[in-house]
Amino acid sequence: MESIAKLKWRCRRGTKELDFLLEDYLNTAYQQASTEEQVLFEELLTMQDSQLIWFLLGDQLPSSIGLATLVKKIRTNSVI
Repeated sequence: MESIAKLKWRCRRGTKELDFLLEDYLNTAYQQASTEEQVLFEELLTMQDSQLIWFLLGDQLPSSIGLATLVKKIRTNSVI
């Protein structure tokens, strides 16, 4: 698992909304999350920005149940 500093860097996507959502989750929920959820978040960060926009700001969900649950959590817990 990566350090918080490295993850924070990976949360910077160049889109204000994505940056906010990803950094908000990292700052408020990541450290308290289960190891499985932390791994899923790191997997989410490997996705292209275009995918993340559809998942976090649009109405699509990843096909993976775990990733879909995490995306819903990020959407629900953050207010842009």
